Amino acid sequence: MHIELREIRKHFGSVKANDGISFTLEEGRIYGLLGENGAGKSTLMKILSGYQPPDSGEILINGKPKQFASPAEALNNGVGMLYQDPLDFPPFRIVENYLLGKDGRAWLDYRAAEAELQGLAARYGFDIDLHAYVDSLSLGERQQLELIRLLAGGAQLLILDEPTTGISAEQQEKLFQSIHQLASEEGKTVVLVSHKLHEVQQLCAHAFVLRRGKLVGEADVPCSNEKLVELMFEQVPVRSARPESQLGEPLVEIRDLTISTYRLALKNINLTLRRGEIFGLAGLQGSGQELLMQAVAGLVKPESGVITLKGRNVTGRSYHQMQAAGVGYVAAGRLEEGLVAGLTLTEHVVLAQPQYGFLVDWDRAKEETDARIRRYQIIGTPQTRAAELSGGNQQRLLFGLLKEPLELLLLEHPTRGLDLRSTDYIWELLYRRREAGTAILFMSADLDEIIERSDRIAVFSGGLMSRVVEAGKTSVEELGHLIGGQA
Repeated sequence: MHIELREIRKHFGSVKANDGISFTLEEGRIYGLLGENGAGKSTLMKILSGYQPPDSGEILINGKPKQFASPAEALNNGVGMLYQDPLDFPPFRIVENYLLGKDGRAWLDYRAAEAELQGLAARYGFDIDLHAYVDSLSLGERQQLELIRLLAGGAQLLILDEPTTGISAEQQEKLFQSIHQLASEEGKTVVLVSHKLHEVQQLCAHAFVLRRGKLVGEADVPCSNEKLVELMFEQVPVRSARPESQLGEPLVEIRDLTISTYRLALKNINLTLRRGEIFGLAGLQGSGQELLMQAVAGLVKPESGVITLKGRNVTGRSYHQMQAAGVGYVAAGRLEEGLVAGLTLTEHVVLAQPQYGFLVDWDRAKEETDARIRRYQIIGTPQTRAAELSGGNQQRLLFGLLKEPLELLLLEHPTRGLDLRSTDYIWELLYRRREAGTAILFMSADLDEIIERSDRIAVFSGGLMSRVVEAGKTSVEELGHLIGGQA
């Protein structure tokens, strides 16, 4: 399949997400699409996959102009996209999700679907229980299901948007093997949208680089990381190091905490968090670290045990009560849990502030929003809707909505899907909070980030907290063994 993009343009208000982008994709090759957050990568790929239309420009497939009114229509023309957050129905079983995404008939053929699924899973080395419910799967397994659905739908061009975020090293290796197989043995074209340069170097033959909505360069891969970084940012950014800080008195005490859900039981957790401490939680997705943070935030009620904040028992308090006590929580699902997709930045600021009357002073709210846009370097306007922001700008908005001061800040994957410069900026914000005495408890799938940014690290495996280690005295290899349940 030969695909050509010609002068693709897409604006969101005054923001030029894509500003005249043109390039060509050849059959059987793996391409990287790079750029900082807000460069226009996801917008461009959503246009190519039929998720949204361009304002102008055209897409040619095998020399013929195409316009896609939906992702289903794009898939019928051989173009499929695997999003960061898989498009599935968690309460349904795997086979039902497969049928819903593939078969439009009223009478569904379960037997044929199961045979197709088993054949495709075996062909690409995926291990999937067809009768499992999707909400019991890891993110990597959900991505496997979505990839199989796209392949069954006839995708010849596969767009993978940050596919390794939140999956294990083993799942990543299996995914990469499948991608190589799809390109080299089956002649499919693959576009990898990623901020991780080592993934692009490992997988891709050619890379395109976007900056502020324009195609600013391309390069055959492998090449030097410095060349790609300079194209992305106009210069090589200076990485910020973790500043030294003196820890204060104990702030949070967790004693013999047990939490049970229908999917996982977290047992006998004991932890102390000090003022100004950055405490990392390592483990595969679903190992219990998210459940612990939700319990501390007041989103999940513990079965037993005690949580104290500044010496006061806060066990079982609600989320709003914990907010009032100075606890902030930033979930991994930015649009699903943290923001409202259809609301503007101004409306988010209004909702985040305490209201002392029945009427909203919109002029003052707009001024406050402008100030936060400047302070947190958000690429957008007060009228921009949350769904129109890039992932990095959504994350900056979430930080801009946090109350001040905070006693404790809980973070799920704080730099998920962010580029190098945005990652450093987020951590600069967190270091400022730390210097003000805020304790930070965060989880991340990136073990290098956990070691680099934490003072101490707790390792979770299958609902158990196996050990607390000093960040400066451990390694990725040691954490990997502990995560795998090895002493």
